[in-house]
Amino acid sequence: MKSKIAFIINPFSGTGKKEDIPALIQQGLDTKIFDPEIVFTGHRGHGTELARRFVEEGFQIVVAVGGDGTVNEVARSLVHTNTSLGIIPIGSGNGLARHLGIPMNIRKAIKQLNHSESIFMDYGLVNDRPFFCTCGTGFDAYVSTEFAKGKKRGIMSYIEKIITGYFSYKSQNYHLQAEGIDLTSKAFVITFANASQWGNNAYIAPQASVQDGKLDISIMSSFPIIAIPTLALQLFAKTIDKDLFMTTLRSEEITVMREESGPFHYDGEPYVEGKEIKIKTIPDGLKVLVSKRY
Repeated sequence: MKSKIAFIINPFSGTGKKEDIPALIQQGLDTKIFDPEIVFTGHRGHGTELARRFVEEGFQIVVAVGGDGTVNEVARSLVHTNTSLGIIPIGSGNGLARHLGIPMNIRKAIKQLNHSESIFMDYGLVNDRPFFCTCGTGFDAYVSTEFAKGKKRGIMSYIEKIITGYFSYKSQNYHLQAEGIDLTSKAFVITFANASQWGNNAYIAPQASVQDGKLDISIMSSFPIIAIPTLALQLFAKTIDKDLFMTTLRSEEITVMREESGPFHYDGEPYVEGKEIKIKTIPDGLKVLVSKRY
């Protein structure tokens, strides 16, 4: 009996054209194994609605075709169900897909579905908002906010926001509390990582695992401009956790307190969060498709 598989395509993800994706799915998917249905999202939150419907209709797999924001919309309807998440990454960063070893090439990602297996992975909650890759505050949340305001997408636009933002953003004071943790710090970035990277192979938490039941908390203190090249190299070399400007903590849950409300993000989606933020991990809460070699 064929598996019912749905593809939810976000036409606004990334920079490329999306009109050809349904044909690529039909060409690359093994229809001896799968019975596909393909839909496009029409508005923010539509992916969540569609995924919920597919779960109710008994689909075994729902594939998010988009970036980390699209993955978040789809996956939040799949947690604690028997429906597995698949990913075809077409976003700007694709952090979770990269962590899971899913090809960035659309054709290869589709073909991998034919030879995939389902594993359980953790997900996180930030004040009851689910996230699957990373969430955080500080400079990365500020950049996410500025990036969302712009009309241009893609990595070059994101880098532009990072460069211009460095000179205007000011570090904030934070108090972090968890079992065995009581830390006050002035931080430039605080990332709570379920997966290991922000996206584009920038590994902010190189040791993070989606199957260990814990969050890796990466705290970057303020640094001089002369340190930027070294920090950038370390991000992509998976060694940022060794830098003197970085502190790494690990916990199942943690509370962050700060002086005022401000920018925050979950899976790259920016919003304004309050002064007290509770973040925790939910072990084995989501089934996700990966290569059988994962």
